[in-house]
Amino acid sequence: MASKSSSEAVDLPGFFADLVRCETRLYNALNDRLRERHGIVTSQFEFLRYLRDHSGSRVADLAAEFAIGVGATSKGVDRLEKQGWVVRQPNPSDRRSSLLALTDDGSQLVDAAEKTFTHELAALIGDTLDGSSASAAVRAISKLRSVLERNQIGTPTG
Repeated sequence: MASKSSSEAVDLPGFFADLVRCETRLYNALNDRLRERHGIVTSQFEFLRYLRDHSGSRVADLAAEFAIGVGATSKGVDRLEKQGWVVRQPNPSDRRSSLLALTDDGSQLVDAAEKTFTHELAALIGDTLDGSSASAAVRAISKLRSVLERNQIGTPTG
């Protein structure tokens, strides 16, 4: 890591605490709004949105995207399937896995929930971060995520 002068020192533990607490509070607020308006929680919305945008995904693809275990991912998909929002289809190239697809109800739900999600997120962040600070934050977090993912840091083993 490049050395920094004392005037450029960054409180990394403080940054970590702020990052995690912001994520938790945003996630919880979005959870409340999505549950209230659509009967789903944020993790379900994220799964549905991913499947809408990545047709033919497998459970393993979802697990990799969200850096969670395959077992937990499969249980989450089971719940979506039970609600009639997702179906598992045979994978023609690998009989050991299934391809996931949204049902019509799942597509309608994720499209409606996305409007709520986007509106609520803008309301939660918009008054705090203006255009330039929001852009800088997005770039910084995106770069950090990219490096962590490229180096497979924090990827579950099971």
